[in-house]
Amino acid sequence: MERWDRPVLCIVGPTATGKSELGVRVAHEVGGEVISADSMQVYRGMDVGTAKLTPAEMQGVPHHLLDIVEPWERFTVAQWKARAEAVIDRLHREGQLPVVVGGTGLYIRSITDDLDFAQTKGSRAIRERWQRYAEQHGAEALHARLAERDPETARRLHPNDVRRVVRALEVLELGEGPWSVRYAWRLRGGKYQTLQIGLSMPRAALYARVEARVDEMMARGLVEEVRRLLDQGVDAACTSMQAIGYKEMVAYLKGECSLEEAVARIKQNTRRFVKRQLSWFRRDPRIHWIEKNADGTYPEGALDAILRAARQLAAGIPVYSLE
Repeated sequence: MERWDRPVLCIVGPTATGKSELGVRVAHEVGGEVISADSMQVYRGMDVGTAKLTPAEMQGVPHHLLDIVEPWERFTVAQWKARAEAVIDRLHREGQLPVVVGGTGLYIRSITDDLDFAQTKGSRAIRERWQRYAEQHGAEALHARLAERDPETARRLHPNDVRRVVRALEVLELGEGPWSVRYAWRLRGGKYQTLQIGLSMPRAALYARVEARVDEMMARGLVEEVRRLLDQGVDAACTSMQAIGYKEMVAYLKGECSLEEAVARIKQNTRRFVKRQLSWFRRDPRIHWIEKNADGTYPEGALDAILRAARQLAAGIPVYSLE
């Protein structure tokens, strides 16, 4: 017998599909609050390149887990999960619906399946050895080594995300099995009753939105934002600076490529990121997908169905479909 007294609504999917805007709309509708599930929006001072909503765009809806760590600090999914659960539990006590919004798949899965990261063993010696390998041979070569041994995880991780690639190789060497087996597809369900709504769009239209978003970021001052971070002493090797948009701008500011080349790389890397996000989320059969129109609007009746489901969930009524 399922319990619906601890509901959580998750809005997931690839970047540029309108998840944040939907999260605000739903929270307004049911009196909920938004919890960001974006691994780069946790960093302070990284606003333009991570497409954080402005206060005006939040429309008065409280948003949590934004701007919670400095860009030079290490922040793990386990830390995010602990903070997210603290917010979720408080909202439940206050009778409000938590609306978890984001495209970081492992963050979402940590809530839907109550993943226990403390059970994964670690080895500093192995970790440092792979870190040295990355320093000597480069991030692409490191990623290629992971692809040989755990292609599923390699497809989800960007080559520039050295820390997570190193961690995946460390887990493999410890005999823990691939990350793709340990965490990715264990559909056991967690301690919350979650409803996952996925947003997607026709691929060509989504890519066009991605490119338009990058152009908007440039107009809003992405170059200046990255320059300011570097001037503040944020090391280019920090995890935060490996985010798409920041890595490429660092290369431009160091004179390693032209601005036009950097922008083209951001667009290309974001398109590849979209593919990885879709690959991750599409393999979870519990997600209820909404295919938006090419112009970004919702199909007839889809938004009403989402809001109806959110109201039911907030009222403690089981939701099994959006029909």
